[in-house]
Amino acid sequence: MIRNQRFWVAVAAFVFLSAVAASIILYFSRSESTVRIIQDGKVVTAFELEGHPDEELVFEYEGRKNIVEIKDGRLRMRSADCPDKLCERSGWCGKGSLPLICLPNRLVIEFTASDTDAVAR
Repeated sequence: MIRNQRFWVAVAAFVFLSAVAASIILYFSRSESTVRIIQDGKVVTAFELEGHPDEELVFEYEGRKNIVEIKDGRLRMRSADCPDKLCERSGWCGKGSLPLICLPNRLVIEFTASDTDAVAR
């Protein structure tokens, strides 16, 4: 009886560990390299981060501006005219990162797998 229980515990442990490993592999293999920049609820620009040339983008909202720096397949909020500067402290972001958000300037930078995925959300 105890041998039978050990067998099923081993099977359950194997299934659980396999599911965890598959989840980790899928999480890190996501291809979210499309960047959408949204200001005040409207998509301002969208581009592929992979292979994008290094540049700085400037976005203005009610007299305040944000400067987004793109370099080596990553991006960051280099400068922001907002009181808390939380978006600047987010640092460099790349594919699969959480969105960069500047609430006072109503600017959102999100990473998506493709344009159809972004519409489906």
